[in-house]
Amino acid sequence: MSAPSAEHALPFPDIDPIAFAIGPFAVRWYALAYLVGVGLGALYAMRLLSRKSLWANNAPPFQPAEAWDFAFWAMLSIVIGGRIGYVLFYNLPFYAANPMQVFNTLDGGMSYHGGMIGLMVAGIIFTRHKGGNPLSTLDLLGAVAPIGIMLGRLANFVNAELYGAPTTLPWGVVFPTDPLQVARHPSQLYEAALEGLLLFLVIRFVTHIAYGLRRPGLVAGIFAIGYALSRIAVEFVRLPDEQLGYLYGGWLTMGQVLSLPILLGGVGLVVFAMTRKPAIR
Repeated sequence: MSAPSAEHALPFPDIDPIAFAIGPFAVRWYALAYLVGVGLGALYAMRLLSRKSLWANNAPPFQPAEAWDFAFWAMLSIVIGGRIGYVLFYNLPFYAANPMQVFNTLDGGMSYHGGMIGLMVAGIIFTRHKGGNPLSTLDLLGAVAPIGIMLGRLANFVNAELYGAPTTLPWGVVFPTDPLQVARHPSQLYEAALEGLLLFLVIRFVTHIAYGLRRPGLVAGIFAIGYALSRIAVEFVRLPDEQLGYLYGGWLTMGQVLSLPILLGGVGLVVFAMTRKPAIR
């Protein structure tokens, strides 16, 4: 069945990708998503860190006020890791031939998986400097990360990028950047709902009802499993990057390949955490 024509699909909302401009300086919603995501993440992290009873031995990985110090680290690590990840995983031949383009972030090339690795490394280094438990910091990051993911995917939708394959479903959207102008899966919204909102609610239950932070590594593992399964599922209806296409015979995407080790790592963390006695108050 062919994809519905533009007049039978949901219209793309009339939202300018540029949030505001001051003279020649323009601020895009995508940049604001990063800033607001880190800011809200720091606020939520402060609330979690201040509830010492949630943590193993009443010992959060660092003090609540230090969440704002780490927010600076987080912003740098996400941007640097995301950019390096995109260069290595998604378009290495191009950047090998044009090395100065690595620093041209105006092309929008960022990899979530690279940003995740950068954030994890920054969290471990920061926590070791503070004398805390790095596993507990990974749990903290797993608890707050869905906030940023949801905002980032919403910004992808506003930018009309990373959209899905053609669909005949009634909620198909015609994106203004699509040269074919056919209805497509709003895969950005799928990811915002699954990797963002739903995963946040699941982890909120684990942290506050099941006291999962008392088992270092558990929340980080649940986040990794939830993210990886959601990303792998959505990739089946999301268009792959044009320069890569489908891999391994035309049925896997790079996003799915990179999510598999995250899934396995998450399972390993959950097994590790659940085979150890939980700390109590």
